[in-house]
Amino acid sequence: MSAENLTLLIASAFAAGVFFHPKFRTGRLWRATVTPLASIIGSGFLVAGPILAHAAGTKAWIAMAGLCLIAYLFGAAIRYNIAHIEPALRKNPPKIVTSLERASQVVLSLAYFISVAYYINLLAAFGLRFGDIVDPFAIRVFATVVIGFLGFMGAIGGLRALERLEVSAVGLKLSAIAGLIAALILASILMAAGGDFEWRAPSHPHGVDELRILLGLVILVQGFETSRYLGDEYDGPMRIRTMRWAQGLSTAIYIVFVLLITSFFKNGLPEQGGETAIIDMLAPIGVAVAPVIIIAALASQFSAAVADMNGAGGLLSESSNGRLPVKLGDLVTALVAIAIIWAANIYEIIAYASKAFVIYYALQSVQAALAARRNGDHGLAELFVFAGLLAVTIALFAAPAEV
Repeated sequence: MSAENLTLLIASAFAAGVFFHPKFRTGRLWRATVTPLASIIGSGFLVAGPILAHAAGTKAWIAMAGLCLIAYLFGAAIRYNIAHIEPALRKNPPKIVTSLERASQVVLSLAYFISVAYYINLLAAFGLRFGDIVDPFAIRVFATVVIGFLGFMGAIGGLRALERLEVSAVGLKLSAIAGLIAALILASILMAAGGDFEWRAPSHPHGVDELRILLGLVILVQGFETSRYLGDEYDGPMRIRTMRWAQGLSTAIYIVFVLLITSFFKNGLPEQGGETAIIDMLAPIGVAVAPVIIIAALASQFSAAVADMNGAGGLLSESSNGRLPVKLGDLVTALVAIAIIWAANIYEIIAYASKAFVIYYALQSVQAALAARRNGDHGLAELFVFAGLLAVTIALFAAPAEV
C-alpha cells in the first residue's frame, strides 16, 4: 500500500474517532453547527475542484475564497435577521417585515426544489461510479427512483426518521475530507521532493465568461441559511455563533483543499461524468481515494436531500398558512425535483440553484438593511444594501459551466 493511501486511511480513521465520539457528536454546540456545515460542504466539496479548475484554472483557490467571502456577507445579513427580525416577528411587526419574510420563505422553498434535484443527481452519479457508469440517462433514472422513494416516504410521514442520519453522515464526510487533505499534503510533499510538483491550468474561459460561471457557483458555499430556521431547538445567540463557526470551518476546508488539488488540474470537464470528475482527478493518490469519496458522497448527499425536502415541505406548509400539509409539500418537492433532473444537466442545475438561493439572499439582505436603518446602524444598512445588489447581479448574470 502506498504512503498516500495509508495516510488517507489512518487520518480518516483518526478523524472518525473524534467525530463519532459520543461526547462530541451529542454536544449542543456541535449539533447546532452540524446542520449548516452539512449543507455548506456537502455537494460543494465534491464538485468544487473540477468546476473551479474548468472555470478559473490555477486561480481556483482565489475564486473559492471569493465565493466564501460572498457567502459570509450573505450570512451576515441572515445573522442580523436572527438577532433583530425574529424577535420583531413575535410581536406586531410592520407589514413590510412580514411580507419580506413570507416572500423569503416561498423563494427558499423553490430553491429547495432545485437543491434536492442537485443533491440526488450527485448521489446517483457517485453511486453509479461503483459500476464505472457515467451515462447521463442512467444517472437520471437512478436519481428519479431515489427522489420517488423520498417523496413516497415524505407522503406517509417517514422522512423525520431519515433525518437522524444527518449527524452520522456529517461525521463520515468530515472524516473522509480529513483523510483526503492529509493524503494530499503528503502527495504534494513527495511530488515537490521528486521535482514533479507543478501548477498547470487546463484551458478555461476568460474575462466575462469566466466571471459569469464563477457567479453561478454560489451553490457550492450555500447552506448556512439553515441556522435561520432552527429556532425551535436553539436560541438566537447560539445559532449566530455556530453559523459563524460553520462558515469559518468550511472556508478553511475549501481553500486548503482547492490549493492542494491545484497540482492535479490536468484537463477540463469531461463531456460525461463531470460531476464525479474529482475521483479521476485524484486517482494518482491511490486506489483508496475512489471508495472513500463515493461512500462520503452517498452519505452526505442523501442526508442533505432529506433535510432540504423536509425544509421545502415545511416552508410550503407555513407559507400557505397550513392549507398545504407538510406531507403533500414533500411530495410536490419530489415531483418538481424529478422534472428538473430530466430538464437540465448538472451544470445547469448548479447555476439555477445558485440563482434561486441568491434571490432568497437578496430578500434577506433587504430585510436586514431595513432593520439596520430602523435601528440606526447606517453602516450595516449600506453593507446589506450592497449584499442585496450583489445577489441581484448574480441572479441576472450567472451562467452554467459548459463542457
